[in-house]
Amino acid sequence: QVQLVESGGGLVQSGGSLRLSCSASGRIFSINAMGWYRQAPGTQRELVATITRGGSTNYEDSVKGRFTISRDNAKNTVYLQMNTLKPEDTAVYYCNADITQYGTYLMNHWGKGTLVTVSS
Repeated sequence: QVQLVESGGGLVQSGGSLRLSCSASGRIFSINAMGWYRQAPGTQRELVATITRGGSTNYEDSVKGRFTISRDNAKNTVYLQMNTLKPEDTAVYYCNADITQYGTYLMNHWGKGTLVTVSS
């Protein structure tokens, strides 16, 4: 069974920065696309940023220029550097990854989330 574990969330003031990490573990053969999503109270989960295995990235418009997604394939880890945080960034941030395990096929996986709270 594949596990995705996020870390790095917390409370930060408006204008501050946080760095989220997500590490995948289990019988992993390969990881294709990885991404970060977020869900604020009373809202639908939305895409924040994605990154392919080769490093191509895509960002939601509201975080462009402020957030940077990156990955370390050797460590099965994806990161989200969040700068110039705003109160509207407050949400539970979820890690997502397309993973092929040894002896099986590609499946999409979710982490349990890490809470980011930005105060004004």
